[in-house]
Amino acid sequence: MKRLAAAGAAFGLLALTGCGAADMTKQGSPYANAAGARTVTLSVQSWVGARANTAVAQYLLEHELGYRVDTVQVDEVPAWDALSQGRVDAILEDWGHPEQEKRYVRDKKTVADGGPLGVDGHIGWWVPKYFADAHPDVLDWKNLDKYAARLRTPESGGKGQLLDGSPSYVTHDKALVKNLNLDYQVVFAGSEAAQITQIKQFAKDRKPFLTYWYEPQWLFNQVPMVEVKLPPYTDACAAKGEKDPDSVDCAYPTSELRKYLNADFSRDGGDAARFLKKFRWSKQDQNEVAQLMAEDKLSAEKAAERWVKAHPDVWKAWVD
Repeated sequence: MKRLAAAGAAFGLLALTGCGAADMTKQGSPYANAAGARTVTLSVQSWVGARANTAVAQYLLEHELGYRVDTVQVDEVPAWDALSQGRVDAILEDWGHPEQEKRYVRDKKTVADGGPLGVDGHIGWWVPKYFADAHPDVLDWKNLDKYAARLRTPESGGKGQLLDGSPSYVTHDKALVKNLNLDYQVVFAGSEAAQITQIKQFAKDRKPFLTYWYEPQWLFNQVPMVEVKLPPYTDACAAKGEKDPDSVDCAYPTSELRKYLNADFSRDGGDAARFLKKFRWSKQDQNEVAQLMAEDKLSAEKAAERWVKAHPDVWKAWVD
């Protein structure tokens, strides 16, 4: 979940895998590189915001531009390898991977920057607004230990619980807890969906909680949350973290999310490549589609169709 500032790859999300991730060294799209075919293969990550991007792009490519679209779920770093190899044509939401950008965009030139998605991303630690309103000092990390006992759960043992999503996420929460000397235990929900379920249950019961979370995310519409201020992010902290992830002791950055295309596809992909480069929408647009999928349980196609019919003023410029 955001394109991380320089040297911020260590702060990125490694595909939020709610369901199993593909190994792109063994799996590829049956349509990728099909000679003469109007086909597009999109890499899709498992978090719902990324799936919302892909749903709308797929719908418009198929219904407005006449392409056949295949999607492949793959973790973030392997997705770059697949993109470089031409096994997928595009990644629509990258949260920042400077090492891969250097290797594939600048050095090998097998991947091309597809431009901004139009959405800024940010990871942080959050508490529910009802708890922050009652205890405003909890929003300073230096006061978190004061509330550790109230945030204790059976899973966290004798410490306060910091709720994370999947163990496959690339986060620095364990390092932050250790380096800031906090009386907390990172507890993994297992997936984005499981984490949402736990957050919603806490909110229903009006219980306090501390969670790793990110913007954009539709859940804020249902469960208002307020970010805890961690030590300020700096490029020096990020650079240090790249060399030694266990050393991180600062907040996550806010970053511009970007799209990346296979270089050959970017050059020769015709209408599809031009469309994907133009694809740019807002956090509100993404959250609208994500909520239709995650909360209202619409299929990706139905959610995309509903958004497309409601917002021709946004997408018409992408297909012109």
